[in-house]
Amino acid sequence: MPSLSDLQDEYSFLDADDRYRLLIDLGRDLEPMPEALKTEATLVRGCSASVWVYPMVRDDGTLHFLADSNAAITKGIIALVLQTVQDQAPAPILATSIDDELAPFDLKNQLSSNRTQGIPNMIALIRQTAERYAA
Repeated sequence: MPSLSDLQDEYSFLDADDRYRLLIDLGRDLEPMPEALKTEATLVRGCSASVWVYPMVRDDGTLHFLADSNAAITKGIIALVLQTVQDQAPAPILATSIDDELAPFDLKNQLSSNRTQGIPNMIALIRQTAERYAA
């Protein structure tokens, strides 16, 4: 997957339709999440589409997230959110302002409120997971 900076550069040159396509492509590139992990426990509340996020701790202490959605654009948004924190230790995740990292994408103005309403809940889940493993 391209770096967040590369994605920002590409995104800034695209028109609205191509931005949707880019998000859909990002979602397609997400690591597959096994169906068995898509449970009530991994379901992110407050999203208009179904979104599942499953955190894992790697042997080196970094956090790796599996995620999926039943909506293509929402899945792309998840991929973008994860790009800011994937495979990092809990402390750097907690030091990262995910909102600030995503600000250049201007998702709230680019997408409908239905598509973006769950982003704060995804971010909260990631931060809660990092807090749990930082202790």
